[in-house]
Amino acid sequence: MNKEQNPEAFYAKLKTQLQDTTLWPAEYLYKFIIKSQNNKIAKIEAIFNHLGAVIKTKESSNGKYTSVSINVRMKNPDAVIEKYKEVADKIEGVISL
Repeated sequence: MNKEQNPEAFYAKLKTQLQDTTLWPAEYLYKFIIKSQNNKIAKIEAIFNHLGAVIKTKESSNGKYTSVSINVRMKNPDAVIEKYKEVADKIEGVISL
């Protein structure tokens, strides 16, 4: 099941996995894929602004898509999920990995 079909079930499963496998607070690596548009990349960066995040971007070989990797210290699984939801709500067409 993917999050497009049932987002709440996806996030509940993710929360359980994060609680079972990680001692919080902890470093967490977010990965997103978006169409290569500077405004969308800037929106993702703004969401993680002021969190001390290390953000890396890499354009696909044809330049059509950009992957955005964000390494940031998060306080708990709820904070991790909150950021995933914020990105999904604010940026159209983003793919969360």
